[in-house]
Amino acid sequence: NEQYDVIVLGTGLKECVLSGLLATKGKKVLHLDRNEYYGGETASLNLTNLWKQFRPNQEPPKEYGHNRDWNVDLIPKFIMANGKLVKMLLHTKVTKYLEWKCLDATYVAQYQKGGLLKKEKMAIAKVPANDMEALKSNLMGLFEKKRCMNFYKYVENVELDNSTTWKKIDLETATMKEVYKHYKLEDNTIDFLGHAVALHTNDQYLNQ
Repeated sequence: NEQYDVIVLGTGLKECVLSGLLATKGKKVLHLDRNEYYGGETASLNLTNLWKQFRPNQEPPKEYGHNRDWNVDLIPKFIMANGKLVKMLLHTKVTKYLEWKCLDATYVAQYQKGGLLKKEKMAIAKVPANDMEALKSNLMGLFEKKRCMNFYKYVENVELDNSTTWKKIDLETATMKEVYKHYKLEDNTIDFLGHAVALHTNDQYLNQ
């Protein structure tokens, strides 16, 4: 039977989501891709396909080992675990074709001034993910660690639909800058909280 309701060209993430949504609505879908692999621009390629993509008419060097030992992402993928995209992927069953790995930690580079006993340097430090990690972090001084720990505790316990947990902050009107100010957090702490923890790409969120 070669009759279909919809033909979808390409097997990238958006095409797979579209096919899945149509299929869940009872449509008969034909899904095609001109490549020898699935995934489109978001594919993960073995050694053979990687060479075909970027070095056509050449063979991979034998010292690189077996073809199956390689799985190179064309585009690194990072998806928030509680985001709408994850729910959509689960609903459309696209997750059956994906492999997932939890992110163990994130790190930032921080410039450290030199002194009498140490040289200036760019240090790599783990971004604290909770109040206890904040207390042990090398990103902050002693007093700032305490303030950051209190901020983490507040975030962990606050409930947006329960104003009694907001304490002295009106979350319906306060900007993020005002929340930081309430906890007297330093600019460096605000920087890694906003960009390395909350993953904002700019500082516009501070006024929201």
